Amino acid sequence: MTKRKVAVATDSVSNLTAELVEQFDIKVIPQCLNWEENTYLDGIDITADEFYARLGKAKELPTTSQPSAGEFKEFFQKLAEESESIVCIVVSDHLSGTLDSANAAMKMLPEIAIEVVDSRSASMGQGFIVLAAARAASEGADQAAVVEAAKRLVPITHAVFVVDTLEFLHRGGRIGGAQRLLGSVLSIKPLLHLVDGRIEPLASVRTKRKALGRALEIIEADTTGKGALHAAVLHASKPDEAEQFFSQVQERLQTVELFLTELTPVIGTNTGPGLVGLAYYNEP
Repeated sequence: MTKRKVAVATDSVSNLTAELVEQFDIKVIPQCLNWEENTYLDGIDITADEFYARLGKAKELPTTSQPSAGEFKEFFQKLAEESESIVCIVVSDHLSGTLDSANAAMKMLPEIAIEVVDSRSASMGQGFIVLAAARAASEGADQAAVVEAAKRLVPITHAVFVVDTLEFLHRGGRIGGAQRLLGSVLSIKPLLHLVDGRIEPLASVRTKRKALGRALEIIEADTTGKGALHAAVLHASKPDEAEQFFSQVQERLQTVELFLTELTPVIGTNTGPGLVGLAYYNEP
């Protein structure tokens, strides 16, 4: 069997659709959801629909954990059987210990050409970086060029989103600079964004509809006059709100590709239900 030049891999927080994973032959290692003494592989043992339906009635809230170094080692060894090299793009180091696990596994396997890239993002912000690497690999790029394709997007990929409550981010220890919004009156909807892999506050608006409108204004100002725009509408158990926002994005922004995706159970555990937002980047 002829080995491919580069295998592009990621973790399930990248939130790529099954169609994209199949189209670009991306290898995904699942994150773990721990709930009532059971462990579920993200998006495999429990779907988003099952997760959000159960979350609304749960007495005990789930927790999450990253793949271990040993699990990454097995993952990389399997990829090495069919690939000359591996590029693995993971969720922001500020949001998860996934990078540490992947790096530890890489050190255990000095005989395999592995590069691990911190996306400094999550969900489709991370997903777009993975896609850039996978597209380069599909065109025959070597490992160094695939890594470069990923890294050039890291500083220019953004995510802006509205959450119904900060409770889940706070409980999971992923609240970042948005900590200072805790204790705000209940009618305030936090508008947040990712800055260098950390969750930071962008604005506080009185209603979710207005918060999403403000998000679109900010994104429109940020993207106008720049290179081709790639974007993805994200949501956590809010399909109607997401579809409405998707339509607004189509009307207001000129995108070369636009996706609509629901957050996986592991991401939803940390954001809570109700998130709606946009991940995007302009081609440099």
